[in-house]
Amino acid sequence: MSFSVMLEQLTTGMGKSMGIFFLTLLFSLPLGLFVALGRMSKNKILSGIIGFFISILRGTPLMLQLLVVYFFPYYLFGWSIGNWRFPAIIVGFSINYAAYFAEIYRSGIEAIPKGQYEAATILGYNRVQTFTKIILPQVIKIILPSITNEIITLVKDTSLAFSLSYMEMFTIAKQIAARDTTFMPFVIAAIFYYVFNLLVAFVMRKCEKKLNYYS
Repeated sequence: MSFSVMLEQLTTGMGKSMGIFFLTLLFSLPLGLFVALGRMSKNKILSGIIGFFISILRGTPLMLQLLVVYFFPYYLFGWSIGNWRFPAIIVGFSINYAAYFAEIYRSGIEAIPKGQYEAATILGYNRVQTFTKIILPQVIKIILPSITNEIITLVKDTSLAFSLSYMEMFTIAKQIAARDTTFMPFVIAAIFYYVFNLLVAFVMRKCEKKLNYYS
């Protein structure tokens, strides 16, 4: 296989990896916030259940979770899973990363002084207004470095989609390497991942600087 054809196939695979990346962020970031709020609920039963599931998601391999999500409809309901592969990947990734983001959100929310809530009450804000207009902007500023680390990890974790035989970049690189007995596909894939992570880190640094009110 010529280098140009190899590069074209890996570029196609990279597009699929980026699809997993962006869709996971789209769903996991807001879901993580709702999970964090549930985890901090004064309802001990709700908080305990959510905490238990977070511990499972953080304590078991993402690859195993992808397999469970993919085969769950078939073994439990006998449904066909022929068209379920890509949705299962997005669901599995989103749930897993929501658990990590939830703990990051929770740490950020708990870092806000109680006086902020009291001041908002004095100013006439209700609970929703207090959280969305006063607390959340500060939380985002606090947690952004931790969120950045998780996002960079997500770029690399997209390769785990190979466990469901999804043709993202790493899977394509393995197939080309096995067929042509060459290490070059892995080198190209590594460069793609590295450059993508550089872009992600650059964008997140820009966001951090924009939120740095005192610079």
